[in-house]
Amino acid sequence: MGEERDDEARARRAVSLYANLILRLSYTYLGSSHDAEDVCQVVLMKLLNCDTPFRDANHEKSWVIRVASNACKDLLRSRRSARIVALGEVPEVAAPEPDEAYREVLDHMMGLPLGYREALFLHYVEGYSAAEISRMQGKSESAVFKALSRGRQMIREAIEGGCDERS
Repeated sequence: MGEERDDEARARRAVSLYANLILRLSYTYLGSSHDAEDVCQVVLMKLLNCDTPFRDANHEKSWVIRVASNACKDLLRSRRSARIVALGEVPEVAAPEPDEAYREVLDHMMGLPLGYREALFLHYVEGYSAAEISRMQGKSESAVFKALSRGRQMIREAIEGGCDERS
């Protein structure tokens, strides 16, 4: 009975600490609430079954982000070989609604290539430094800075281009 309570407490802790993070990161990769929820469930289960001790809370959070990122990449790879279904056959699932101030930037960010999208999300939404992102992704710090810079520039150009069209 005590073991069940411990497991339940661990599960509640994992969900309260990481579910929103995993959902937001996964949605950034996949653009689908449904797929983000699937990835979230997989990552949380891996965390609960993980026997490796973490050095501290930051180490655990970095591990969760890395596992979520890899799960999204795996899902994207598997889609390439999956059966194609007509859009009319699949019901639309509502995505989480971001606040208005950030919607335009998020829309433009979602159109960026994955490397830029991931770096921008981890830096601006999750608050990681370039050094931390480089360790999580196994890339050099300069590569992270370059992805952040190019991603910002692409979004800036898209927004400024949109303003020119409206004038």
